[in-house]
Formats: sequence, C-alpha cells, structure tokens
Amino acid sequence: MAKEIERKFLVRNDSWKSGADGGSRIQQAYILAMDGRNMRVRVRDKRKATLTIKAGGHGMTRDEFEFDVPVDEALPLFQLKLGNLIEKTRYKVKVARHVWEIDVYAGALQGLIVAEVEMKSEKETPEIPEWIGPELTGNPAYSNQALALSGLPADIYAEA
Repeated sequence: MAKEIERKFLVRNDSWKSGADGGSRIQQAYILAMDGRNMRVRVRDKRKATLTIKAGGHGMTRDEFEFDVPVDEALPLFQLKLGNLIEKTRYKVKVARHVWEIDVYAGALQGLIVAEVEMKSEKETPEIPEWIGPELTGNPAYSNQALALSGLPADIYAEA
C-alpha cells in the first residue's frame, strides 16, 4: 500500500511559469466515489493511462493504489464518469528540495490554478514560494473528486 502525503494551495500569480517545465495535458474522470474512497481513470498526453484508487478522506495523508492501463482500455471508462471530466495541464517547478505540481484547469474549471507538493512525511516543511496563495490541504471542496462532482466553489479566491 502506498501513502500519498501532500499539501495543496491556490496559486496567487503567474511567477511560477519562469521555472516550469513544458507541462503535460491530463484528462481524468471519477468512476466511483463513496465514503472517503474513490476510483479515477486518468489519461496523460494521450499516451499514458492509469487507474487510481484513493482512500482516507481529505487530510494530508491518504492511501493510494495506482495501476497502469492501456490507453485504449482507459478511454471507454470516461463514459462511466460521475460529474464533469477534469481537464488540466500539469506543470512541474522545482523549489529547493521539492518539486511542486501546478495544475491549470480548463473546461468547466477554467480559471482554477492549484499547486501541490508531495512530501515523505507530514513533518516535512517544504519551502513555500511567493506565488503560493491560501492553503487548501484538507478542504474537501477543492479535491478533484469534489471539483468533478460539484464544480468550482462559489468564490475560488476567498480565503480557503
């Protein structure tokens, strides 16, 4: 069993772009969601697909199981989606000892930009760059599952 330990934030401005890689396009859909558990299918750059099961609520640490699947088998699963298809471009930016992932959403979630940083333990304290805004860690309204099922919270840039 793998553990995912991450913190999540809104992005305050575009200054992260100067250190970003070229990004990759992601489409993902939730096909099951219940009781703090979900299963999603994700296709990255139309070349790689994964099926992921997550459990453990909305805190900093959750159980995560991820499996590679052939793209041609993943695509039909989008038809089983709950709510909206998530479309985003993910960029990576190295800041000190950590790599931040910046998700720039498109489609129904256009305008939302979120940064996540994965850590080895909850005690880790990653350097917080100046372009980081309010912390979203533990805020269920900003989980990808909630965004797919409910859409954007009313005021995405109110203090989260």
